[in-house]
Amino acid sequence: MKIATLLGLATAGILVLQVPAAAQTLQAVQDRETLVCAVPADMRGFAAADSAGAWSGFDVAFCRALAAAVLGSSTAVTFLPGTREERFDALIAGEADVVSGNAGWHYSADVELPISFVGVTLFDGLGVMVSRELGVASAQELEGMRICVDPDAPSSDALSEYFGMWDKQYDPVPVHNRADVQERYLGGGCDAVSAEISRLAAIRAAFAAPGDHVFLPEVLAREPQSLVVRDDDQQWADIVRWVLNALILAEELGVTSANVDELAAGSTNPHVARLLGTSDNLGEMLGLESDWAQRAIAAGGHYGEIYAANIGQQTPIGLPRGLNALWTQGGLMYSPPFR
Repeated sequence: MKIATLLGLATAGILVLQVPAAAQTLQAVQDRETLVCAVPADMRGFAAADSAGAWSGFDVAFCRALAAAVLGSSTAVTFLPGTREERFDALIAGEADVVSGNAGWHYSADVELPISFVGVTLFDGLGVMVSRELGVASAQELEGMRICVDPDAPSSDALSEYFGMWDKQYDPVPVHNRADVQERYLGGGCDAVSAEISRLAAIRAAFAAPGDHVFLPEVLAREPQSLVVRDDDQQWADIVRWVLNALILAEELGVTSANVDELAAGSTNPHVARLLGTSDNLGEMLGLESDWAQRAIAAGGHYGEIYAANIGQQTPIGLPRGLNALWTQGGLMYSPPFR
């Protein structure tokens, strides 16, 4: 059953979701020797395949870290691209083990669907992109203008609510994918585009002159992006959650892809030793080997390395860390203690 149908029936009060017994996802992944990770389709900087079929990007990196922790190989991943609805459908149907990327953590999906949001990978928001030539500095200046927006995405409701609060009108232009946006926006069919800031950055990076387009300062709504699993397997949810936490804590402790092996061989820092499994064997609690976090970090680096390499300010995506900086650096990224 499709996500939209599930949500509609649940809202109407005529659907009771039956959650199956623990699915033993870890064992299934190990038996098939590959992790099936559902990712966005062709989202530059976040999840995209090159001409040879090799996947890379911010969201892809979390899949590779998870595969390294669970299977010992960052390449033991099968990527399943699709829309948000398609990826959630695949997860619920058991066709995917985890959803990574462009999966906003919302009340209705979390409560009504048999899925669990297990950790924020990106503190995102819904924004608006315009051409510099338009000469506007605020979303409020877009009154009466044509705004490209996916009618089925969270940005559609957020845009409507924002303009409603200010008692302003706008002309929504429906778009459903990146190709639609590029055709209409660059072709003059709309004056602005509203979507998640991460998606806007990915769309802009593909333009011939990305510097000619800017994001307006307003964040219309919060849109935290999370890793998502089925809610029928607590062990698997714990594994996915703590792999992400390991990458975040590694940045705080200065454990990088370059020095992780050296630190695992001889760090005197008890927090580092515990994280890397050279003192307490925390992996045993998850059903993993003691060096699970070491392998996850070695796959693509700590959280900051993953961010900088794929979507940071030195990449075509060009996103500043902002709220995604560590809590010690004015951001919100923080791992619970490993103990």
